[in-house]
Amino acid sequence: MNDDWHMLAEEERLFCDVLTRICAEQIAPKAAHTDEAAAFVHDQLAVLGQAGMMGANLPEDYDGSGISAPALLRAVAIVAGACGSTASALTAHYLATDSILIGGTEAQKRAWLPRAATGEALGAFALTEPTAGSDPADMKTRARRAGDGWHLKGTKCFISNGGVADFIVVYAVTDPDKGHRGISAFILPKHTPGLDAGPAERTMGLKGGHVFTLNIDCHLPEDALLGDEGKGFRTAMQVLDNGRIEVAAQCLGLAGAAMDAAIAYAKDRVIGGEALSDKQGIRWMIADMGLAYRQALLIAQDAARQRQAAHEGAGGRFSLASAMAKLAASEAAGKVADTALQLHGGYGYTRDFPIERINRDLRIMRIYEGSSEIQRIIISGNMLA
Repeated sequence: MNDDWHMLAEEERLFCDVLTRICAEQIAPKAAHTDEAAAFVHDQLAVLGQAGMMGANLPEDYDGSGISAPALLRAVAIVAGACGSTASALTAHYLATDSILIGGTEAQKRAWLPRAATGEALGAFALTEPTAGSDPADMKTRARRAGDGWHLKGTKCFISNGGVADFIVVYAVTDPDKGHRGISAFILPKHTPGLDAGPAERTMGLKGGHVFTLNIDCHLPEDALLGDEGKGFRTAMQVLDNGRIEVAAQCLGLAGAAMDAAIAYAKDRVIGGEALSDKQGIRWMIADMGLAYRQALLIAQDAARQRQAAHEGAGGRFSLASAMAKLAASEAAGKVADTALQLHGGYGYTRDFPIERINRDLRIMRIYEGSSEIQRIIISGNMLA
């Protein structure tokens, strides 16, 4: 295909070129072992920290890379193409740092973001609860004023990085009478007394990007409140607008890896003296994969451009675009990976080929950061409005 990333500045292209090499040499070779061992991707995140990826979503003022939203889309896709688990842990970190960037005070930004940008401090984003997943406004975690600070109590579940993070941005109800306007956010440092993370969940895929249940019964100082009281829900929704585009990026990276693997296999596999890729039915399968990928790519790039415009003050919320990007990319990636496995035949069902792992890694993409059904509710709501 022609240059799919023509909108990137020259320095952003160079950033992505270097990242591609680093991922190929230092991250992709570890992907299969990471999956088999279910080992958290500490070493891979350290590599990304040195490459500037841990702060790729942050401006240079806070020691971030300062790249544009389209470049971030490309960069996350590169990481995901090398290792889905690494990309999942990385983007969970972005949810935490975006929360501070969007909702925090200047002192909080200075305290946490530079260290997060280098990878010195890993973040987690704690919104989901056992009874409040698709409807976070119904959360049960409470924060009440106590002495010179806050007492935070509740349970969060499926929190990526939660048990290994250096800080967790926790969302809690501070005024039950105000609905979503009574939700606030707090910065919870690692080793805070009363914070208990259970063992990592045993997941189907993304086995190196661990998720945890967090039981919280903590006293926090006054300055743990992220920004203003009652602004937490608004911050979370803005963060998720960003995060859904990053899920789309993960889907593009994994789908691209699946498609590349399928094409390489079809060229190499010979049946009856003829390459698999010479058969018309196989060519149609490859064409369908390319079409699905291309459609998802263009929708995701449009969302990234809208995100960039909003950050530059030239546009408003981009919730519709981000929901469309997440839905389109996750659904398309699932179809691409499934077709790629089908093309591999029985070999695709074995762990000897990466396509089996890619299919497992991709399955969660239609669930987390808002399921496909939730994205359809967001999209239709925006259209009807």
